[in-house]
Amino acid sequence: MNPMEMMQFAKDWDNFKRNHPKVARFLSIEFGKGLPEGSILELKIMRPGEEEKVGNLRVLAEDESFVQRFVK
Repeated sequence: MNPMEMMQFAKDWDNFKRNHPKVARFLSIEFGKGLPEGSILELKIMRPGEEEKVGNLRVLAEDESFVQRFVK
């Protein structure tokens, strides 16, 4: 990621935290605890007028350093 992209990401993350403080706090707390190999992340999307969609992933050892980037 180049410096301009990093600056834009930081700005977008600040806006997200301002607009969704409970979600941002939850993510910071839970990601801050670490997501060791074997942890499962689940995402559910409910769009108006559509069937809900659910997906998940099991964290692999090589995913841990990637996930930690979102806490900083």
